[in-house]
This record gives sequence, structure tokens and C-alpha cells, in this order.
Amino acid sequence: MNRSVAILVFPGVQALDVSGPLDVFAEANRFLLPGDRYQLGLIGTERGPVACSNGMVLHPQRHFADIDASAGADTDVPGLLLVAGGPTLPERAFPAALYAWLRQASQRAARFGSICNGAFLLAGAGLLDGRTVTTHWNDVAALAARCPAARVEADRIYAQDGSLYTSAGVTAGIDLSLYLLAQDHGEEVALDVAKRLVVFIRRAGGQSQFSPYLTPLAEAASPVAQVQQYVLAHLTEDLTLDRLAAVARMSSRNFSRIFARDARATPAEFVESARLDAARVMLERSAVPLKTVAYACGFRDPHHMRAVFRRRLGVSPQQYRHSFGGPADAQAPMESSS
Repeated sequence: MNRSVAILVFPGVQALDVSGPLDVFAEANRFLLPGDRYQLGLIGTERGPVACSNGMVLHPQRHFADIDASAGADTDVPGLLLVAGGPTLPERAFPAALYAWLRQASQRAARFGSICNGAFLLAGAGLLDGRTVTTHWNDVAALAARCPAARVEADRIYAQDGSLYTSAGVTAGIDLSLYLLAQDHGEEVALDVAKRLVVFIRRAGGQSQFSPYLTPLAEAASPVAQVQQYVLAHLTEDLTLDRLAAVARMSSRNFSRIFARDARATPAEFVESARLDAARVMLERSAVPLKTVAYACGFRDPHHMRAVFRRRLGVSPQQYRHSFGGPADAQAPMESSS
């Protein structure tokens, strides 16, 4: 198996997007036999040194144009190709030759993906269409607008869609790299590396990136925003479409259309997201029983809450609390079955 790992870098790249993932694989080499160790490198979008956004200067070993990624070529395309992000990346354009190379290289690499908003470079190459991805919380809306054919999930630390792997902002690249490492060599090696780096062992992928509560997307003065605020204040009520339409003083049909247009989600999706975010906060900040969390956040029962957590975050409420929450000894016995 090709154990080479390369990160594509460009002028203005975020240094931690590069050093974090590389350090995970470099530390892993301490625990691996010689034949299993990773070969690490940088690929530049331009020739010569690359200045990071913080002033650090990187020296990529190769320029992308020197790597023949065409089909059938005897090439050294890395087994894992990651694209780093940077503060100005969403506004930047790159040469068509780079996008073409990325398309070829992604087909030749066993795994490929992005750190933070490096997803914009993949989007420019047409590699995100029809895929489920994530990125930095501040760039989610822009990426969704740039690549409407992709499903951009704001509430993921990292996401896998086949051979495509994407991570949320900056330090989430470490979480993604630990996940990839565990795929290659098991959880024990990933745990050893996490301990050496003094980081949390591979966050499960579902922790909120930024805000503990859902941030309304509509204009503050609009009826849709007023309904969003109503939802956040009345999570335990029966928030049906007719009820929300009445709050907005619209017909149900017109309200549903306008809400989806302005909030980029259906009313039901928004209600579910709001309840999910509220439950995350309770699980992170308290040790009350899961049954209490479920009812306090408007879920029908703990089983309904568990189903939403599994579908939206990929973990159960119990797993989420174990990773991010309060003291385990204060948790209720019923959590063992949820």
C-alpha cells in the first residue's frame, strides 16, 4: 500500500493546516515498522518557497506540474493527497492546469481531501459535486453557494464520502488525520499519537464547530428570522408547519416556500437542527439524564433524540457526552441503553 502523504500548499496557506496533519503521521512513524511508515512531503502550487499566512516559510519538495498524474503514467502521486486551506483561499483563483492536475491526481490517489477551506480548491476542480463535505464554519455558506451540487455539512469535524475526506477549520485537520491513521493502523496507534501530541483522541466528528446554538441565517428583520427566534425560544412546543406559518402570519404554503428560500432549509430541518444544537449544549455542560435532555429540547423521547444524533452527527447522545460532556459519574443509568 502507498503510505506517502502529501499536502498541497500555496502562498498564504494556513500553517497549522499543514503542520497539524503532518505531525500526526510523523509521530505515527515512531510506532510503526519501517515498511509501514509514512513518507511525508509538500507539493507547491508555485515553484520556490511558500510563505504562510503567519509569515512562516515552507519549502515544498515538488511542484505539482512535475508530477505526472495522467492515467497509465508511472507516477509518484501520493497515496493520500490533502489540500490545505488559508484565510484568503475562498476568494482566490488558480490556473486551469492546477485544477486539471487535481482531477487527475484525485483519481490516482487512494484517498484525497482537504483541510479547512482547502475544500474550495477541490470545488474549483469539480471534485465536490454530489459529495458530502465539510469546511470551516465561517466558509460553509460560501462553499455551498460555490458548489451547490455538494452537500456541505456545517456540524461536522470531518466527513468521509468514499475516498474523499474533508475537515472543518484548522485544528480539525488533526482530528481527520487521526481518523485516517486509525483506518490504516488501528485505534491503539491513533491513541498513542494523540497522547504524544496532547490532543483529544479523535473527536467523533459531530461536535459543533463554533456556536453552541444554531445561528439564524435569515435577515434579522425578516419574518423568517422572527420564526427562527421563536423556534429557539419554544423548543418544547409542537412546532408544526401550520404553527410556524401562523407566527409568520402567512399561509402554510407561502411560508414553507419563503422559509426554504431565505433559511436554505425547510422549517422541519431548522426545528430539528435547533433541537439538536440545544441537546448538544446540555450534553456538553450538564450531567442530567438523557430523558431530561430529550424532553427539554423538544424531542418526542430519548429514542427519537438518539435517532437524530445518529443520522445528523454519526454518534449517539451517550457517545457525544462521553467525548465532550460532563462528569461520567453523574450520568443517569438509563444512558447505557441510549
